[in-house]
Amino acid sequence: MSKLWQARFFTTVNQLRDLPATVVPEIAFAGRSNAGKSTAINILTNQKGLAFASKTPGRTQHINYFSIGGAHVGQHRKDPTIVDEIRAMLVDLPGYGYAEVSGNAKLHWQKLLGDYVQRREQLAALVLIMDSRRPFTDLDTQMLEWFAPTGKPIHCILTKADKLNRNEQANVLREAKGVLESYVDEDGEGFPFTVQLFSALKRIGIEEADAKIQELIGLDIEEADIDDAIDGGGDERQAPDASAQAPDHS
Repeated sequence: MSKLWQARFFTTVNQLRDLPATVVPEIAFAGRSNAGKSTAINILTNQKGLAFASKTPGRTQHINYFSIGGAHVGQHRKDPTIVDEIRAMLVDLPGYGYAEVSGNAKLHWQKLLGDYVQRREQLAALVLIMDSRRPFTDLDTQMLEWFAPTGKPIHCILTKADKLNRNEQANVLREAKGVLESYVDEDGEGFPFTVQLFSALKRIGIEEADAKIQELIGLDIEEADIDDAIDGGGDERQAPDASAQAPDHS
């Protein structure tokens, strides 16, 4: 069983000042509205309704946190999350690029997303969700370029690959790798960018994405090794505000 299946709702925030005080690694999922971000999160965590997919794309305006560890699997469980046993956080960022969202909301999201991906120390990596038929839109590229200067990994998931034939899949994957390889730092070194094809419908790339995400946030390390490290260096994890609220699905 994948450790990602342990995911459960932790908190939701709409301002950077309300981000949880936990210091465990976070991996954030970003993408255009309708790119399949919520679907990808739900299938990777094996939970149908963990990430909320609104019928109106772009309506979800909050950053939603899901904890890994510290509780039994499943949203229906009523037992409390033991904060000291949380090993990582999955972070669902607001979808971007939906035309009917008001101008003020767009500006708020832009600042919220930009500040979060550039400044959040706990953020270990970014998962950029893109429709395989329309990858690297202007907003996807903006997100990529916001995050690249941090030097942290980006894993691109090209969703809805079942809509493409084999030749189209091979071509889009090759082209995506070319785009990512074109980004280099001031020393001419490439960034830690990776990419894969994915389809929730045909279950393409699920194991690959699962393994990569666990690797990026250290879930591939056995808990015994973590305990040894803690015993040697002390446990510095902090508890968040106990007043974590339920997600706003309105």
